[in-house]
Amino acid sequence: MKRSEINQLISEAKDFFEEHKFILPPWGYWEPEEWKGKAEECTEIAENMLGWDLTDFGSGDFKKCGLLLFTIRNGNIRKDKKPYAEKIMIVEENQETPMHYHWNKMEDIINRGGGNLVIELYNSLENDQLADTEVTVKTDGMVREIPAGGKVILNPGESITLEQGVYHRFYGEEGKGKVLVGEVSAVNDDNTDNYFLEKQGRFPEIIEDEKPLHLLVSDYKKYF
Repeated sequence: MKRSEINQLISEAKDFFEEHKFILPPWGYWEPEEWKGKAEECTEIAENMLGWDLTDFGSGDFKKCGLLLFTIRNGNIRKDKKPYAEKIMIVEENQETPMHYHWNKMEDIINRGGGNLVIELYNSLENDQLADTEVTVKTDGMVREIPAGGKVILNPGESITLEQGVYHRFYGEEGKGKVLVGEVSAVNDDNTDNYFLEKQGRFPEIIEDEKPLHLLVSDYKKYF
């Protein structure tokens, strides 16, 4: 992806957050130069991968298969006592986050506003394939049985709890607009805890055609 494209997506994301009155931490608005000289005080931000994140999952087509997110808080099981994480995400209509599950992380996915979020669900087998059994989930604390491959549609204000080993993919419902999506979970480790049904890339290769508007988590090593 070109840096100019990433900058445009982040700029649009800030407008969408503001529209829904969602305010980021102060450092979420820092320009690249403002990070310099702050390595010691920003250790947790860098090591726990807090901040702007964007992926096209190796698809080369972010609008079709991609996700923009901002990790607000996150622990590190190797270094600190914080056992939880929180993210805010933007999901476009028909923009897919591919089918995957987590080995360790349990999470709540919350529709914070905008359109509707569609989530497709499967149980996983020991060989990591899709099971044909009903999936038991909770939506806002209420138990539901979903057939294999069935869909849960979250309207604004609604949420779903996803336990370890439950395959899920999600996207914005067509015709309803982009979705502001929250995630509250156990510690998040994208390097070791995601299993995708089909192999996916995590961080896009960036063509530096202009200066970054804000740093991505994958940029931190260049500045610290």
